[in-house]
Amino acid sequence: MEAYGGCWLKMKFRNIGQIIFGILTFIPGVYSWRAKKLGSGGSYSSRYCYSVWMRHIVLANNCNLGIRPKIVAELGPGDSLGIGIMSLLLGAEKYYAFDVVPFASSKKNLNIMRELLVMVNNREPIPGDKEFPRIRPKLEDYSFPFDIYSEDYLSKCLTKSRIKNIHDSINLNKKMIEYVAPWNNDLNIKHNFVDMIVSQAVLEHIDDLDNAYEKMKMWLKDDGFISHCVDFKSHGYSDSWDGHWNIPDWLWKLIRGNRPYLINREPYSTHERIINDCGFKMLESINVYLPSSCSKSKLSKRFIYMKKEDRVTSGACIVLVKG
Repeated sequence: MEAYGGCWLKMKFRNIGQIIFGILTFIPGVYSWRAKKLGSGGSYSSRYCYSVWMRHIVLANNCNLGIRPKIVAELGPGDSLGIGIMSLLLGAEKYYAFDVVPFASSKKNLNIMRELLVMVNNREPIPGDKEFPRIRPKLEDYSFPFDIYSEDYLSKCLTKSRIKNIHDSINLNKKMIEYVAPWNNDLNIKHNFVDMIVSQAVLEHIDDLDNAYEKMKMWLKDDGFISHCVDFKSHGYSDSWDGHWNIPDWLWKLIRGNRPYLINREPYSTHERIINDCGFKMLESINVYLPSSCSKSKLSKRFIYMKKEDRVTSGACIVLVKG
C-alpha cells in the first residue's frame, strides 16, 4: 500500500472528518442534505458576482477581445446565478448555466439581481483585493470600466423592459436564462453558438476535463472567447495548499466517497495539454505561484512525475480563443 508521504500522524481532525463524511455519502440523501445546508460558496454574495464578472471582462478587454457578449455560458455558477445576471444586466441576451447540483434558487437569484442592479446603476467600482483577496484575476485599476460600458451603452441595457425580462427569466420562464442542474453530457446546444464561456474556480472540480474542453470548443463561436480562473490548491483537504498531491489514490477515493464532485487534483500542465489538443489559442495565462511545501519524494505515486512548475502553480486565469 502506497505510503501517505509520512503524513498519517500529522493528519488533522478535519481530514479524518472528510474520510468519515466520504463514507457517509454512500447513504442516500446525506450529500444532498449537506449541499443544501452549506451551499457551494462564493456566489451567494452580489458583490462577489459583480467583482468576478467585471474582472473577467476587463481581462478580455486587455486581450483586445469583444467584451460585450450576447450569448454567455457559465460552468458551475454555484450558490446563485449572479455572474450570469451581471452579464444580462450589461447587455447579454441569453445566459446558460450548467452545474452538477442545483444550488441556486429563484428567491436567492432575485435578491442578488436587485443588489446587482443597484451597484450597476451607481456605477460602483469593482470590489478589490481588500474585500476579496482570493479572487483572481487581480487588476491594476478597480474603478468602474467606463471604457467598456459607456453611459450611452448602459442606458440601452438598463431599460425597464429589459430589467423586467431578466426578472421574469429568473422566475424560470427560460426566456433569457437556461439553468441546467444537474447537467449531463447529453445536453444539446447549437454548435458555434456562444460568445463567451466563463468559470470561476470550477474547472478544478470537473473529472473529465478533456470532454469539458471539447464541449466548450463545440459551443464557442469562431470569434468567441473563453475565460477561466482555476484554483489548483487543496481546498482544505490537506494541511498545506499542495498537500492533496501527497494523498494516495486509495485514500482519496475514501475522501471523495459518493460525492458528485470534489477536486480533480489535475495540475496546470494538464490544462495546457488539453488546450493544445483541442486547438485553442491561449491569449493570456496569469499564473499564481506559491512555494512547494513538500519534497518530490513525498508526492503520491500518481504525481511523482509532476513538472516543477506545476508544483508551485496554485492558480491560473486563462483566456482562450479558437486557434
